[in-house]
Amino acid sequence: MRISRILGAVTLALSLAACGTSQSATSDKPAEKPADAVLKVGASPVPHAEILKFVKDNLAPAAGLKLEIVEFTDYVQPNVQLDEGELDANFFQHKPYLDDFNASKGTKLSFLTPVHLEPLGLYSKKITSLGALASGATVAVPNDATNLGRALKLLADNGVVKLKDGAGTAATERDVVENPKNLQFKPVEAAQLPRTLEDVDAAVINGNYAIEAGLKPASEALALEKTEANPYVNGLVVRQGHEKDPNIVTLGKLLQDPKVKDFINQKYQGSVIPAF
Repeated sequence: MRISRILGAVTLALSLAACGTSQSATSDKPAEKPADAVLKVGASPVPHAEILKFVKDNLAPAAGLKLEIVEFTDYVQPNVQLDEGELDANFFQHKPYLDDFNASKGTKLSFLTPVHLEPLGLYSKKITSLGALASGATVAVPNDATNLGRALKLLADNGVVKLKDGAGTAATERDVVENPKNLQFKPVEAAQLPRTLEDVDAAVINGNYAIEAGLKPASEALALEKTEANPYVNGLVVRQGHEKDPNIVTLGKLLQDPKVKDFINQKYQGSVIPAF
């Protein structure tokens, strides 16, 4: 009797272990959060977190979506924490930056929903026109690969420098083939660019950091990025495999709601431009 009980217990344990192994082996599909779970989204403070707060306060309740907004002041941690599962999504970047990040860091993040464009601009506290840039002037530029190329393209589009044919979004100082004013480029972490304005002749600043620093891209930029056919639209990003999670899909739809477009146009007055 005792032996049969022992054998039964062993058989049951092996059965449970086998079930556990089978479940683990077939759980490749990412687990979806329950429909009533809080969606944790990382964002730059301006304008991304402000747009998300508008959605959270005005649209999410009726859609049954619970949002938690986590603010970041850099362009690295929102992707790192999303990749590690600390966030469910993030909203701060354009696709060229994401593609470069995935390639260099080995992450698998997907650009899902285009929302808005923040035109890159050239700003100065020392001159009032692009033509006033002196020979040998120092121009601060973003130090990350895609935004550096973007900054150089802005200068090229305005006739300040000329880039090598085909330089594209990955252009660096080495791709500048003509620099008639002998400009000196000073690469700086994007979030710190507004602070350089006291020390350099001009700085090419990302739209979100310009707005956060109190600058007005639409009226104060000496040169402003063109919006037509611009690849640098900011949007919602998730981990690969989570693109169809119900809460993610809902947030993507809400971010493209007409009321969000009206909010962006009214609040930012052309400094942030809806892309839907």
